[in-house]
This record gives sequence, structure tokens and C-alpha cells, in this order.
Amino acid sequence: MCEANAYLWKDGEEKMIFENVDRVQPHEGGLLLEDIFGRRLFLDARIKELALVDHKIILEEIEK
Repeated sequence: MCEANAYLWKDGEEKMIFENVDRVQPHEGGLLLEDIFGRRLFLDARIKELALVDHKIILEEIEK
């Protein structure tokens, strides 16, 4: 399978926040993540790094 897990980068550490991510869509003020089951999560975040071989999407919060 080609899905990735989403991690939030905070205080120098990665914390997994969403598994089996199939789609990442930019939206005003953040990102919409959707998993293989159709569940969605909206975050006020931006992509910090994509580690595709490791199946990781690393995000960081947007300061408002």
C-alpha cells in the first residue's frame, strides 16, 4: 500500500496524528487530510517534509 501517516512536528519531536493518509489537499489556512476509509481531518498546518520512502507526512502548525 502507498498510504502515509501524518505527523505533527512540535517541540523538536514528531507525533503521529493521522494514519493511512491517502490524500492531502491545501485549503485556505491549512490542509485537509483524508484517509483510505474516507475519514477527514482539517489542520491549521503546512507541510514541513515529505518522507515518501518512510511513508511519512511531517506537518507543522501555522501560527495565527
